[in-house]
Amino acid sequence: MEEIRCGSCAKLLARGTAELLEIKCPRCGTLNHVRVANPPSERPRASDSTRDVHGQDRWGTPPPQLGR
Repeated sequence: MEEIRCGSCAKLLARGTAELLEIKCPRCGTLNHVRVANPPSERPRASDSTRDVHGQDRWGTPPPQLGR
């Protein structure tokens, strides 16, 4: 776990992880802003389509041929 300390007096304010946190130190009154330098990005979402860019469906079946 990460320790979050006051930037002015170094009092321990919290333990854990935070993406964005604003906390006032009870000892010296400093308003501390804690932010993750590189927050984890969202995982890419799955496509809404059942066909890929080559026209095949998810199971590898080619599209039906029309006019034959």
